[in-house]
Amino acid sequence: MEKFQQKKETEAKKKTQPATEKKAKPEKKELGVITYNVPTPPGEKKDVVSPLPDAYSPLYVEAAWYSWWEKQGFFKPEYGNPRGVFMMCIPPPNVTGSLHLGHALTNAIQDSLTRWHRMRGETTLWNPGCDHAGIATQVVVEKKLMRERGMSRHDLGRENFIQEVWKWKNEKGDRIYHQLKKLGSTLDWDRACFTMDEKLSYGVQEAFIRMHEEGVIYRSKRLVNWSCTLNSAISDIEVDKKELTGRTLLPVPGYKEKVEFGVLVSFAYKVEGSDEEVIVATTRIETMLGDTAVAVHPTDPRYQHLKGKTVLHPFCDRKMPIVFDDFVDMSFGTGAVKITPAHDHNDYEVGERHNLPFINILDENGLLSCGGMKRFEARKAVLQDLKDRGQFKETKDNPMVVPVCSRSKDIVEPLLKPQWYVNCSDMGKQAADATREGRLKIIPDHHLKTWYNWLDNIRDWCISRQLWWGHRIPAYFITDMDGHYWVSGRSEEEARQKAAKRFCVSVDKITLRQDEDVLDTWFSSGIFPFSIFGWPNETQDLNMFYPGTLLETGHDILFFWVARMVMMGLKLTGKLPFKEVYLHAVVRDAHGRKMSKSLGNVIDPLDVITGITLELTDSNLDPLEAEKAKQGQKSDYPNGIPECGTDALRFALCAYTSQGRDINLDVNRILGYRHFCNKLWNAVKFSMKSLGDNFVPSEKESVSDRWILSRLSAAVGLCDAGFKAYDFPAITTAIYNFWLYELCDIYLVRNFPTTEQPRQSLYTCLEVGLRLLSPLMPFVTEELYQRLPRRRPLSDPPSISVTSYPNTEEFCWQSDEVDRDMEFVMSVVKTIRSLRSDYNLNKTRADCKMAHTNKISKVNS
Repeated sequence: MEKFQQKKETEAKKKTQPATEKKAKPEKKELGVITYNVPTPPGEKKDVVSPLPDAYSPLYVEAAWYSWWEKQGFFKPEYGNPRGVFMMCIPPPNVTGSLHLGHALTNAIQDSLTRWHRMRGETTLWNPGCDHAGIATQVVVEKKLMRERGMSRHDLGRENFIQEVWKWKNEKGDRIYHQLKKLGSTLDWDRACFTMDEKLSYGVQEAFIRMHEEGVIYRSKRLVNWSCTLNSAISDIEVDKKELTGRTLLPVPGYKEKVEFGVLVSFAYKVEGSDEEVIVATTRIETMLGDTAVAVHPTDPRYQHLKGKTVLHPFCDRKMPIVFDDFVDMSFGTGAVKITPAHDHNDYEVGERHNLPFINILDENGLLSCGGMKRFEARKAVLQDLKDRGQFKETKDNPMVVPVCSRSKDIVEPLLKPQWYVNCSDMGKQAADATREGRLKIIPDHHLKTWYNWLDNIRDWCISRQLWWGHRIPAYFITDMDGHYWVSGRSEEEARQKAAKRFCVSVDKITLRQDEDVLDTWFSSGIFPFSIFGWPNETQDLNMFYPGTLLETGHDILFFWVARMVMMGLKLTGKLPFKEVYLHAVVRDAHGRKMSKSLGNVIDPLDVITGITLELTDSNLDPLEAEKAKQGQKSDYPNGIPECGTDALRFALCAYTSQGRDINLDVNRILGYRHFCNKLWNAVKFSMKSLGDNFVPSEKESVSDRWILSRLSAAVGLCDAGFKAYDFPAITTAIYNFWLYELCDIYLVRNFPTTEQPRQSLYTCLEVGLRLLSPLMPFVTEELYQRLPRRRPLSDPPSISVTSYPNTEEFCWQSDEVDRDMEFVMSVVKTIRSLRSDYNLNKTRADCKMAHTNKISKVNS
């Protein structure tokens, strides 16, 4: 901590060095009727001496502030003299692409929280990083190679291909960081990490070796999700579930014609030694080539007489037992199920329970092991052969879910392959115990049920991938020993010494071959919270910032990432990686559909910020995906997307963030908050004219305008409570209501301040109101705050982003009595307005009536 304090003092000295020369004011240009400044040089403070332009413009407001914030060091934890520590790491986005509105939501929430903690005076670090995205990146570069040079990765070879990936990463991989900066994200860019960096790669290697030496990581031959196009196992998150209602023809890579899915084929197996037959049904008739049993329910009366019997395979001399197993649904079909242990996850478990043979009928490319026929061409051939033998019964429509590889669009094939696994049983229990004991808090708590269900029934994790891009597994196969022996090592020499010691032979007797596979991307992501600080080395940052304070992310990666970080943090460091997990909702489009490239509804946040016609901004999308996105935008936004600005986008996303599951985001609502920015702009501009050029804020606020100060105090309380509870709609509602309805619509319109004390109240409302809003709308609040006079010009912070956030101890003017009185007055005003509207009582007619009434009064007197 002492070293860290010294580092902070050094940084502070850099910021307080006096300027050596006076900088010229930027030149102005006239654009229509609005006066704009020529762009400020990067890192220089924007001109705030010139009058505010007449109208709010996001382009004008959001220019130059970010680079100035960054140059001043506001994003660094060393800035200022903070108390307490807040640390949060970014969910590292994939290096392959650009952010969509779902990512924008994540960053709007995280940056608002970061800014709030920084304004509370805490040592605040939001650590950036980017994921190497093994499969996604390899696919992008392979397509680029084929498109531009007509080459495959195999034509280049592994080393040259990896160099091509690094070249692509260095050219295209910073697009995400550019987007994050446009969103106003106050990340400490000097600490930016890439999961393939040397520091993080060393941590990945060390994690594997330690867990392998403990026996937590092991090798086994099991069923995996296999992509025949990628020639690799893939994780569950990379499998899209395509729901079919019945017979459907789907495109499959490598096939000229579409392939039929969504049908149930029934056929018969003959019972050995009798004329009886057992009818089974399947959606994948080609896999019957690997059948090794037929299963029925133990209590099904239709098959009790077949105990101990076998059925005959029609295409070979294979005899298959009829097994009795509880997993069979008696009400589905005939109640008899074919069992293919090597090509179905449920059948695999049945095969394990009944000690059945596992017959693999397909190779890595999806070709039959015997004959080399493509798997879906074999489907037609098997069906025809069954018809020729008279054992085919019927085909009928069948609703089903088809697993599709999200990267290659291939049909995922369950395949039996030797892979590396992590034993998760003990790690899963520790993670679940952490939440049950209250050491780890998950917000909102309705996610706890699924958290416990997953961890309490956790399966071992397949961590190997048959790719070239990624962290190559530091495991070595001993080639000159009987059996299958593997050792892990930080180098081949270390592995050789381990093997020699294990087999009691000299080192020169050992021959090794390193595994060609790489680790699952989620493995490196799982240690991200501590590998970014140099783990396993005891660094200053590791001691200062690990464990972190908060993990904020979408609930859709609760298991893929959050649970694995918790498990691996506890396993490798003995500590939870963070104290709280806040899970926000998933962003969907205005129609309730998930943001998806295949649906063409993915929207780049920059397109919402700057506005677009129907032309997409440049991205890393595949040409076909880009065309779908263009058509999707044309359908939803026939006139394009209007310029909304960063502040409006951030505010809208936070306003949507109720602690539920899904957000149906309508871009038109974002435009509504752009109008709110305009209202804010006009209110401050109008108020500054009221205050006058010679206005000097006093040290103590006036309480003469008790009602508006009471409402300000109420807003402060609601915002403070909202941030603490992650209740973002409560925050946005409180700020919106105060500025729009209470300050603008009531106070400024009906109580225009002209004397000194009310003007002090007005200043307080402006200054505090902007600070309340700053974490959510950083650009417009900075622009307006810089125009306000200071109470303490020599000591006040240089930026609103490092001022103190208003709290209830500082602002305690709320009065229920004053609020009730004003509420009564406003209800009277509303009633009068309503009556005037209902009876069309304009000012002229009302004045006439008053005159007549006065005459009557005089007569009566």
